[in-house]
Amino acid sequence: MKSSINTIKQPIEKELSQFEQHFREAMSSNVPLLDRIMYYIVRRKGKQVRPMFVFLSAKVCGEINEASYIAASLVELLHTATLVHDDVVDDAYERRSFFSINALWKNKVAVLVGDYLFAQGMLLALKNKEFRLLEILSEAVKALPEGELLQLEKARRLDIEESVYYEVIRKKTASLIAAACSAGAASTTKDEGIIERMRLFGEHIGIAFQIKDDLFDFGTDDVGKPLGIDIQEKKLTLPLIYALDNAPRKEKKRIIRIIKKYSDRPEKVKEVIAFVRQSGGLEYAKKAMEEYSQKAFDILDTLPDVPARRALRELVVYVTQRKK
Repeated sequence: MKSSINTIKQPIEKELSQFEQHFREAMSSNVPLLDRIMYYIVRRKGKQVRPMFVFLSAKVCGEINEASYIAASLVELLHTATLVHDDVVDDAYERRSFFSINALWKNKVAVLVGDYLFAQGMLLALKNKEFRLLEILSEAVKALPEGELLQLEKARRLDIEESVYYEVIRKKTASLIAAACSAGAASTTKDEGIIERMRLFGEHIGIAFQIKDDLFDFGTDDVGKPLGIDIQEKKLTLPLIYALDNAPRKEKKRIIRIIKKYSDRPEKVKEVIAFVRQSGGLEYAKKAMEEYSQKAFDILDTLPDVPARRALRELVVYVTQRKK
């Protein structure tokens, strides 16, 4: 049975409702333009998956308190900052069917807004003397550009190995979810063993989440992103890496040549998609996603059997079975 987001939220419904006020206050500014943009960002917020990870991780490890709200605000501020900067880097003019900040206010304003959000997050932790939370999130923020730059470097040569792929997504996608889980835990327990366990739990989910995203690129469902977009952007995803690793040398060279020279041609992108589908790459990636989900479940099974733990389990199912 598939989990619904509303069912998952039940153990932390009150906290999520209160968090909205905390988050709005954390984003406020005396500069009218900034305040207008902050209001726009709050209005178009998504499903709040990362704050959910924070509060559920906090609740499974202890009693939610003020530090838990700071952790959730910190995660969401830094996550929003990275999205604003990503849209500038990617020349993206839409996010979740809304215009991006750079589409409405241009790149210069978007970069400054991202910088403001980063600074607000750091100040929030410092003003409240939450140094452990600041350390956890700073590590995640450092990992994000490292992952992006590693991916860009490898994309030029299209020589990425599976081990490098995992390093990229560990830094790019999984680091912030891992930080959300470990920061949530750190807000309610001082036990570093448990905090590290929750970090690993989040990392496994983040990796499974990214592999699911990879699979969308070769699927048939309408998932809100064009089919083959990763191929057009010369991103080597797990299904494609597997397909290339297991192809005859001549075929591998042909596919790499298509990606390097003709990824802007829809018929050529379709050719690569067909190649991956026929190679067993989708089945291989799905199996890897399920293995990482199981690793997350194994960690959960070591924690107290409370409603928050059951909700975290459902949240893992939700992010790996989502349709977009």
